[in-house]
Amino acid sequence: MTNKKLSIYKVSEFDGMRKAGRLAAETLDYITPFVVPGVTTGQLDEKLEEFMRDNGGIPATIGYHGYPKASCISANHIVCHGIPGDKVLHEGDIINIDITPIVDGWHGDTSRMYFVGEKISVKARRLVQNAFDTMWAGINECKIGHTLGDAGHAMEACAHRQGFSVVEDYCGHGVGKVFHAMPNVLNYGTPGEGEKIQEGMIFTVEPMVNAGRSATLTLSDGWTVITKDRSLSAQFEHSIGITEKGPEIFTLSPKGWNCPPYK
Repeated sequence: MTNKKLSIYKVSEFDGMRKAGRLAAETLDYITPFVVPGVTTGQLDEKLEEFMRDNGGIPATIGYHGYPKASCISANHIVCHGIPGDKVLHEGDIINIDITPIVDGWHGDTSRMYFVGEKISVKARRLVQNAFDTMWAGINECKIGHTLGDAGHAMEACAHRQGFSVVEDYCGHGVGKVFHAMPNVLNYGTPGEGEKIQEGMIFTVEPMVNAGRSATLTLSDGWTVITKDRSLSAQFEHSIGITEKGPEIFTLSPKGWNCPPYK
């Protein structure tokens, strides 16, 4: 469910998002050395929850419309909303970890890709790098006076240049004092169309890029979304705020671990 009201914050309020975003980024940094062959997604989720809570955060996903875990962990052809459990990660897998700690009422929403082991296929590496570049293509268009159609078009074009597709069924969203709000930040668009970007807007940019076609399916658990053609999928996500100087990124890695491999 999404709050249908467009929230515009004072830039002076951004400090709350800076704190929440930093904890989110620190949490993804913390989990990095534990993403290894043989670990289960449930074990990773337990560590993520413990770190968030020990550092003053509350995992926003627990209980959200019945969702049971502190994170979403989506491997290989899972596009998003993978529920952590007894799935064992294997050498060569790629995974997305998506978390949203709440700190003092603010939601720091972010996700990052990880390589499991060293033997990652060339195709998977290309896809992950492109998903990262696609996110930044969108973020770079998020300036006062531009439109969300400008950002969506930039993301779609970046993915297509490498022969990949962007998921159209899911998108970025407003964030801040609420988990999901307006505006919808589509991964595709037409330049000059869509919501005009204004100072004080806070939202996520989170393109999901598929190696094959863009179509998705939701599994019987009601959450896990996969590519319909079972092709690999990759995603990155940052929470950003709009200022007169351009987009401020709240969820950058303090260690500089923004795109794998993380050394």
